[in-house]
Amino acid sequence: PPPCTGVWMGDSKLCAIGVHCGNHLTSHGLALNCCTDLTWFDHIVPCGLEGKGVTSLSRELGRHVDVNHVVEPFLDSFQEVFNCTLVLSEDPG
Repeated sequence: PPPCTGVWMGDSKLCAIGVHCGNHLTSHGLALNCCTDLTWFDHIVPCGLEGKGVTSLSRELGRHVDVNHVVEPFLDSFQEVFNCTLVLSEDPG
């Protein structure tokens, strides 16, 4: 439940999900920690949640997980869960 949105492994956040509204625009996104250098999180309170940690797929699986190995299965699952077809563009603009 809020404020603990995202994907969690115990008390550690694996994936952050966010929505921003402002200036008559909305945007949304997610950050899936694949092989993130987690030491940077030692200097902040991640997502403003005291007593919670951050983890990565690499840490949880005990092996290196590169983002390039995750993109295709993630997008396939996204399409299945949301019953949609993604149209990818080389130009993010």
